[in-house]
Amino acid sequence: MPHLTPPPPPFPNVIPHNLLARLRALPGGRRRLVAVAGAPASGKSLLSAALRDTLQQAGHRAEVVPMDGFHLDNTLLDARGLRARKGAPETFDAEGFIALIARLRSGAEVVYPVFDRARDLSIAGAGVVPTDCEFAIVEGNYLLFDESPWSALAAMWDFSLRLDTPEETLRARCIARWLAHGHTPAQARARAESNDLANARRIIAAALPADMTLADP
Repeated sequence: MPHLTPPPPPFPNVIPHNLLARLRALPGGRRRLVAVAGAPASGKSLLSAALRDTLQQAGHRAEVVPMDGFHLDNTLLDARGLRARKGAPETFDAEGFIALIARLRSGAEVVYPVFDRARDLSIAGAGVVPTDCEFAIVEGNYLLFDESPWSALAAMWDFSLRLDTPEETLRARCIARWLAHGHTPAQARARAESNDLANARRIIAAALPADMTLADP
């Protein structure tokens, strides 16, 4: 078995000054929706959390809303023959997610499901965006994806950010993720190659424009 090289670290949790300035310059008076899009293991969750913390430290009310809570349950995936492709666009409740984003835009309190990666299932009603939230930072693979129905999301963002990560970096991080969940090195490689990277290539091939792109060093 070849030696597994440790993955490069994700984006540093320091938000570029120009990004913070552009978000704070967005028209106020209503909730602003910020999309953080990228391939699997590109660092979306960590960057979104850092962005939320930075906005909160600057005196703004901000929350992170992950897309992953809209994974279809394994029972449905098994019935559709899609378990091995979990994480692909067709393995999410895309219409339900789009409806959630529309509710977020309304400024109402929004309760949403959260994905428990360790248990491999979504938990209903586990997250909430309160009415006083100024910035909802939505993170996920398919937020800027030019396939129906996902493409309807592009017009709903006030600001969109894409993480541009080399495939070799994604591969190393995906393998490390599966190793951390108890898979053998061979299993981790297989899952990364057969599913994660297939999804990453599909995302890149159908990427819609973003307001800002951050390149992984």
